[in-house]
Amino acid sequence: MASWSDIKKYVKVEKIYKQRSAVKNFLINFATKIIRSMKILKWGFIGCGEVAEKKSGPAFSAVEGSSVVAVMSRHEQKAHSYAERHGIARWYTDAQELIDDPEVNAVYVATPPSSHAIFAIMAMRAGKPVYVEKPLAASYDDCARINRISEQTGIPCFVAYYRRYLPYFQRVKEIVEQGIIGKVINVQVRFAVPPRRLDYSHPENLPWRLQPDIAGGGYFYDLAPHQLDLLQDMFGVITDARGICANRGKLYTAEDSVSAIFSFENGLPGSGSWCFVAHESAREDSIQLIGDRGSLRFSVFDYAPIDLHTSEGTEKIEVPNPSYVQYPLIKRVIEHLQGRGVCTCTSVSATPVNWVLDRILGKF
Repeated sequence: MASWSDIKKYVKVEKIYKQRSAVKNFLINFATKIIRSMKILKWGFIGCGEVAEKKSGPAFSAVEGSSVVAVMSRHEQKAHSYAERHGIARWYTDAQELIDDPEVNAVYVATPPSSHAIFAIMAMRAGKPVYVEKPLAASYDDCARINRISEQTGIPCFVAYYRRYLPYFQRVKEIVEQGIIGKVINVQVRFAVPPRRLDYSHPENLPWRLQPDIAGGGYFYDLAPHQLDLLQDMFGVITDARGICANRGKLYTAEDSVSAIFSFENGLPGSGSWCFVAHESAREDSIQLIGDRGSLRFSVFDYAPIDLHTSEGTEKIEVPNPSYVQYPLIKRVIEHLQGRGVCTCTSVSATPVNWVLDRILGKF
């Protein structure tokens, strides 16, 4: 069986003869065969913050044939502490050193969005599959860069839109596909929350999620991706989107109120309203699907009981989720790399989300 050093050798060849399509096709086929025959996944984490601590990190070791062997953070104490608490053998303060570690054969990027593209591309060029936190990047253009390198190298890139695989949202999708509410004729997204305590911080101390050069936008760019990905997974790609953005609270420079209209490739219209400086009385987290035989309302972040309304009455459906919410998706990613299944939550499927975000925010 070919080794990782072999694929690195051929990647170098491709750089030299990049204009020769025969070499490119050989590389992609060669890389695909190696990737799909990986039996033991040894992950290296780039970033070890809250997400890696609570939502995803433990899941990588909970799947058969997968373990975490290295972790990296720019802050030495943070990397060392995470490795020590989770029994991880090695820790780094340099991403390239982690990627070059011969024991690491897959990389998880859990950093803010502005660095997703560079770390994902570094990993793929080293011949190592990558799993990236959402959104895929801080801009649609960076998503395109990631996809281009994935295509050139044949190395897959997966994205952490884990809600697609949670039982709660699988049930929502099942209700829609079974036609229980009939033909869906309109989609309405509504989200409103009061400011968080940290939102009142001095500009230099604001959370990175409120720094557009790091996050891609404000809270909208952090939270709306989950909602938009779920909807596109159910109804297809959004092909038109427009928005009005404002900063009404004046707590920070990023947008804090967004209204948008959009339509899917099948002609289904939708609208959305997001407010991150609302009064407590306006708090809401809901998506309503209006059908010609009923309606369905569900939450994206609170996991409130699913409200199903038809001519037969009203039903509240409770669906529990696993302790580690990213476990179902991570399991699917690992099985894909082991050649035991297929995961469709790739960088290609995630890119339309960034297109919609950038259109709504008026980036192009």
